[in-house]
This record gives sequence, C-alpha cells and structure tokens, in this order.
Amino acid sequence: MKRESWSELLIPFALILGLVLLLSLNVETAREVTVESNPSETWLKWIVGYLAVGAEIAAAIVIGGAVIRGILDYLRQLFSHPQQRFDGTESIRLQLGRVLALGLEFTIASDILRTAVAPTRQDILNLGAIVLLRTLLNYFLEREIHQGERNRSISRASLRANSSSEQSSRVTPP
Repeated sequence: MKRESWSELLIPFALILGLVLLLSLNVETAREVTVESNPSETWLKWIVGYLAVGAEIAAAIVIGGAVIRGILDYLRQLFSHPQQRFDGTESIRLQLGRVLALGLEFTIASDILRTAVAPTRQDILNLGAIVLLRTLLNYFLEREIHQGERNRSISRASLRANSSSEQSSRVTPP
C-alpha cells in the first residue's frame, strides 16, 4: 500500500482508539476538596466563561449562516438549468462542509477555554475525549471535502475536454 493509504487508515484508527481509551478511564469521584480560590482566579474563571460562551455563539452564527446560505443557494439552483444542478449541489455541500469544519474549531476553542482555568483531572479527560471526538469528525469532514473537490475538478476537466473536442469537430475545412 502507499504511504498515504496507511496514514488514511492509521489516523482515524488512532483517534478512535484514543477516544475509547479516554472514555474507559474511570476517574474516581472522590470527595471534591474545596480549595479556597483567590479573587483573581474567580475573576479569571468569570472572564474565561464569557469567552467560551462567545466562542459557542460564534460557532452557532457561523454554522447557522452557512445553513441558511446553503438553503438559499439550493432553492436558487432548484429553478436553474438541470445541467448545473449536480455541480451546484456539490458546491453547496462542499461550502457547508468547510463551514462545519470552522464551526467545529470554534467549539473546540470553547471547550479548551472552559478547561483552561484550574482544571481537575476529570475536566482534562473530558476535554481530551471531546477534542478527540471533534478532531475525528473534522478529519472525516476534511477528507470528504478534499474528495469532493477532487471529483469536482476531474468533472470540470472532462467537461472542458468534451467541449474542446466538440468545437474542433464543428470546424469545417475551407
């Protein structure tokens, strides 16, 4: 097999294995010792909490806007020429996939922010599981986007080749 083929198999497998291992760790729910935090830590948690909510809102706005744009583009193409529908639908799907990947990055940022200030071991394990799961989703989404773009460029090249051969066959000798 090619080196790329092995990496395409090993990366998702490693991510899934890491997720399973993180989820299988059983962190004892020992009594939480309440440690008095200093005022600056409390204030920092408050600021980071708002930043995390801001990142989640940004993810929702980005993804929601892309969904609305995708629906509008699809409705516009629904009433267009039938030849352009497949390429247009594929284009909409690829655009939505790119934005979903961006939205996943915002949600990962939100989770990292929530765990940034005085995390417990359980918080770190939860963050690891969430980041691994979202990274796995992002990996497959990016892979799908690249495959779609590759198929799209191949279909465009074949259309160009067909149109140039049709034009050369239409040319009549003088």
